[in-house]
Amino acid sequence: MADAKLARKAEVLEDTAHKVERGAERIARGTMHMEFSADRRTELAANRTIFAAERTYAAWVRTGLVAMASGVGAKPALSGHLPDWLIVLTGTVLVLFSVFCFLAAVWRQLDPGPPPPKPDAKRMHPAWLIVFNGFLAFAAIASLIGIWFGHPPA
Repeated sequence: MADAKLARKAEVLEDTAHKVERGAERIARGTMHMEFSADRRTELAANRTIFAAERTYAAWVRTGLVAMASGVGAKPALSGHLPDWLIVLTGTVLVLFSVFCFLAAVWRQLDPGPPPPKPDAKRMHPAWLIVFNGFLAFAAIASLIGIWFGHPPA
């Protein structure tokens, strides 16, 4: 009878050991899944950071283009309503602000702060940003020269 009790306890102990082993395997699989899930969430967050930086870049360029257009349009729009020196000053400030926006767009895109985790999304190549915004800054400076030395509207 003692042997039967001992055998029964051994069976229960062996069954418990199998259950513990299966539970440990489930925990290990769940842990791997959580690690993968956390890594993926981190990658997706890095992608969102890239796209937010691109939206910020676009906002700087858009603001610069509007400021440049406003600066160029100030002379014909305000002529006859304000003194010439104030029109030229307004156009100058707006065009210089547009140059600042074009430069700030590249600066913010190239130096976004601390590095995020490796994203899936590819970033725009910095050379394109510099060339494109350099052209816009050059166009703004040309507009400024036109504001300063251009003929008054008829």
